[in-house]
Amino acid sequence: MSQTGSYIQIDNVSRRYGSVRALDSVSVDIAKEEFIAILGPSGSGKSTLLRLIAGLDRPTEGRIHFEGEDVTNLPPHKRGIGMVFQEFLLFPHRTVRENLAFPLRMRKEPQSVIDERLEWVAGVLSLTTLLDRYPSQLSGGQQQRVALGRGLVARPTLLLLDEPLANLDRELRQEMEIEIRRYQKQLGIPFIYVTHNQEEALSMSDRIAVINNGRLEALGERQAIYDHPQTPFVARFVGKSSKFQGVVGQDARTVRLARHDYEFTLPAGMTFRAGDAVDIYVKNERFDIALKSEGGAGIPCSVVDVVLRGPFLEYILETDRGDSLIAVKPKRNPLPVQERVLISWKPSECHIFKAGG
Repeated sequence: MSQTGSYIQIDNVSRRYGSVRALDSVSVDIAKEEFIAILGPSGSGKSTLLRLIAGLDRPTEGRIHFEGEDVTNLPPHKRGIGMVFQEFLLFPHRTVRENLAFPLRMRKEPQSVIDERLEWVAGVLSLTTLLDRYPSQLSGGQQQRVALGRGLVARPTLLLLDEPLANLDRELRQEMEIEIRRYQKQLGIPFIYVTHNQEEALSMSDRIAVINNGRLEALGERQAIYDHPQTPFVARFVGKSSKFQGVVGQDARTVRLARHDYEFTLPAGMTFRAGDAVDIYVKNERFDIALKSEGGAGIPCSVVDVVLRGPFLEYILETDRGDSLIAVKPKRNPLPVQERVLISWKPSECHIFKAGG
């Protein structure tokens, strides 16, 4: 069922290509001023979903509604959408002004409308001083803003973005993440952002839809998706985690690791049966590290290397069983290479699923 007040409804949408099911019964409701990220690995079906929303393809099953209107069979140019792609697709022989005006000229808009829209989008994206330059005279970030402008110049009611930052370097990508989120809040229209990059999804979106093998694995607010993954795939894919295997004790309240002499209490509210085999995921930043010389419970490890990550240190660890782990901690009281440590975690800081899930 669609949520009250939802702007876009994707209802049980599937897409098959011959015997291949690219999407399988996906349902997502999107609010009018929401920024939602469609997150998944390559080949998961996320771009297929974007194409269906855009009208570039049609679902095999299911319906798509905009503001209550069934647009499932409506062509792209009648849906009121804008699109921004991974490739900027700017015309190299045309100025920024001409690139921005192109969608409006294709729609045969009068010059007065073109002038008004150009002034508006150039103001929103800080392009006014660049209008007479050619793409070759622009930086990567400026080219990206022009590509955004071309998607927005017709004042769409929805903007679709397909991995638009993939070709930018890390620093510029992070700057554009902030800018794109600011533009979305300023414009007050829904943005649907497809990416395989979890950092982008977490930094920009209000909610995240996680797609895997054509199915919707999870849908929720970004913090909830990160802190409370509901499936093993989400636990593995969103955030960097280490995986352990264990067995639930006879009291059904504790878990003992299969390869390490370490036992911990099940998180509150989580129930398994005695003897159940389980998989445990711990995000790298949620490990506790103690010196082995101080004693206590934990997995014995040696520090193999230390990597500086700005204000954090990434400890490359090796357990006494030869397994590799990574623990991320603030950059204070750094541990030296070869230091002997004990790794543990609070019960509330891990995610546990029945083995093989």
